[in-house]
Amino acid sequence: MDQSAAGPGPDRRALAAASVTVALWASAFVSIRSAAAHYDPGALALGRLLTASVALGAVLLVKRVPFPPRQAWPGILASGVLWFGLYMVALNWGEQGVDAGTAAMIVNIGPIVIALLGGWLLKEGFPPMLMAGMAVSFAGAVVVGLSTSKGGSSSLAGVLLCLLAALTYGAGVVSQKPALRHASPIQVTTYGCFVGTAVTLPFAWQLVSQLPQAPLSATLNMVYLGLFPTALAFTTWTYALSRTTAGKMGATTYAVPAVVVLFAWIVLDEIPGALTLLGGAICLAGVAVSRRRPAAKPADASVSRKA
Repeated sequence: MDQSAAGPGPDRRALAAASVTVALWASAFVSIRSAAAHYDPGALALGRLLTASVALGAVLLVKRVPFPPRQAWPGILASGVLWFGLYMVALNWGEQGVDAGTAAMIVNIGPIVIALLGGWLLKEGFPPMLMAGMAVSFAGAVVVGLSTSKGGSSSLAGVLLCLLAALTYGAGVVSQKPALRHASPIQVTTYGCFVGTAVTLPFAWQLVSQLPQAPLSATLNMVYLGLFPTALAFTTWTYALSRTTAGKMGATTYAVPAVVVLFAWIVLDEIPGALTLLGGAICLAGVAVSRRRPAAKPADASVSRKA
């Protein structure tokens, strides 16, 4: 089922799906700000994953999607534990000890981890345009992070948790790619979400105790996080991942900081500074570079011609 070697047509569809993912993941930051004030990190992760699991499970029942084949399960289990489970809890928890700008800079190590692991374990290699684009985008992410950092002291635990989030995100994405050779994107996403929900079940007591006391707006934001940035965005992500390389998909997520700046401007009326806008532009430029195809080699002039 993996179509990463397909031609230009599928790649355009992959880019469209990735764009949906980027937009929804960027919108998640606005919702997280509201929900995280009333839900602990584990409770928020579990509530988000439970919502997504119900929605994706309903899709499976309506469409009568079969159980994933045995060959897909190692990747589904790994991505479910690492990305759906540990990543969401570690990121929510880590952001309590560092400011948003610092967290963004640390978590943006994730796409680099994806490119390195994908080049090594998935034999995707290290295309020069991809690596150059990622370097440019990471520099842009650092600029955005510095411009939005409040300059306060960051706790060592918070930094380590954000680093753990980056590593589990990268490893989780690379784990998904082999699973997509045997299962469909909806299967990989849904069962990975089920696994992540099981991993976060120890936080059920927190969710049950905090749910009645949280304002409706915070709970609705948690539901939104489950339905759109998780259920829908992770499905469009796996669809795109099935049609391109893990490295390119990781590089595409460097557009998220730029879109977050735009959403914060429109929704929260947070006017970005010149340095933030510059960083966002650099992120987008790096993504454009990473998505470029290498120029075709000219035909060999030494080929013999027929008169």
